[in-house]
Amino acid sequence: MNATHIILLLLIGYIVFSLDKKQENIPVPPVLVLIGISLSFVPYFDSIAITETTLYDIFLPALLFTSAYRYPPKALREHGGLIGALSTVGLLITAVLFGLVIYSIGGFFLPLSFIGAMVIASILTPTDPVSVVSILKQSADNPKVADVVEGESMINDGTSIVLFTFLSGMYLHQEELSVSSFINEFLLVSLGGALLGIFCGWAVSKAVHFTHHKEYQVMLSIILAYGIFLVAEHIGVSGVLATVGAGIMLSWEFEHTNKEDHYRESLDGFWDIVEPTILSIVFLLIGIEAASYLAFNYWILSIVIFIASLLIRYLVLFGTIKIFPAWRKDINAKEITIMSWSGIRGTMSVVLILALQAESGSGEADYLLSLSFSVVLISLIVQSLGIFPLSRSLLKK
Repeated sequence: MNATHIILLLLIGYIVFSLDKKQENIPVPPVLVLIGISLSFVPYFDSIAITETTLYDIFLPALLFTSAYRYPPKALREHGGLIGALSTVGLLITAVLFGLVIYSIGGFFLPLSFIGAMVIASILTPTDPVSVVSILKQSADNPKVADVVEGESMINDGTSIVLFTFLSGMYLHQEELSVSSFINEFLLVSLGGALLGIFCGWAVSKAVHFTHHKEYQVMLSIILAYGIFLVAEHIGVSGVLATVGAGIMLSWEFEHTNKEDHYRESLDGFWDIVEPTILSIVFLLIGIEAASYLAFNYWILSIVIFIASLLIRYLVLFGTIKIFPAWRKDINAKEITIMSWSGIRGTMSVVLILALQAESGSGEADYLLSLSFSVVLISLIVQSLGIFPLSRSLLKK
C-alpha cells in the first residue's frame, strides 16, 4: 500500500462521512466495507494488502485510546460491575457456548474439529459497536444501554486476545488443554496490562500539568497511547487493556482538575480528527481484504453461525443482568435485545483472523478463516444497518 492508496482511501472516507452528516441513522462502517469490497475488483487496488501488524500495532492503539479517553468516568463508576462481568466471565461463557454450537452445527456442513470450532468462537466473541453507539444514544431513553455496550467492547477486546492466543496455540501447535495454565495466563496478562495502563495514565495526567503548550500535551497523549501499548506487548501483558486503562485513567484524572476543559480542548481537537481518519482506512481495507475470502460454499453455515451468535449473546446478557437485582431494575428485556444486537463483530475479529492466517497453513484453517470473515461481514452489515429501525421500534423516545 503506497501513499497514493492512502490518500484515495481517505478521500473516499471523507466523502462517506460528509454525506452521513445528513443521515446519521445510516452507520458509516458497513458502507465503507461494501465500498472496499467493490474496490477489490479495481486493478489499481490489487496491490493493497492488510496485515495483522498494520491493524494491531498501527491502527488499533489509536482507536482504543480514543474510545477509552472519551468514555465518561461517571458511566464507569455506575456500570463498572456489569461491564467487568460481561467482558470477562460473560465473554468466556459466550465463547464456550458458541464453540459448542459451531461444532454441533458445523459437522453437518464440513469436517470441523472441536478446537477449530472454539477458535472460530474466540474470533467472533469480541464486539465493536463503533458504528452503532451514536445511534443508540439518539434512539434510547436509557443512556445505560449505550454506556454498557461501549464499555464492554473496550475491555472484552483484551479478554478475547488472551482466549484466542490460548486456543490458537492448541489448534496450530497441538498444545494440551490446561485450565489452570489458562487462568494463570489470563490473570497475568489481563491484570498486568490494566494495572500498567492505569499507572502510566495517572503519571501522564500529572506530567500534563507541567506542559503548558497544547501541542506538547497532544504529543504526550500520542506517546501514552502508543508507548504503553508497545511496552505492554514487549513485557508480555495485554497492550489492549494497557491502552484502555491509560485512556480511562487520563480521563478520570482530568475530571478531577480545575483545568479539565483546557486539557480536553487540546486533546479532543487532535483525536477527533484521528478517529474518522483511521476508521475510514480500516473499514475500507477490511472490505478489500474480505473479498478474497467470500468465494466459498458455506454461506448457509455462516448465516446459521451469525444467528446463533445473536441468540447466545442475548442469553448471556439476559442471565448476567437478571442474576443481580440492581442491574435487573435498570435494564429491561427490550434493552437487553438492543444490547444483544449491538454486539457487532469488527476490527478486533479481523485482527484475530489475520493473526490466524499468518500462522496457519492450508486445510481446515482455510475454512476457519472464510467462515470467520463471512460472519464478520454479515454482522457488520446486517447489525449496523438494522440497529436504527430496531432501536426506534423497541426504545421509542
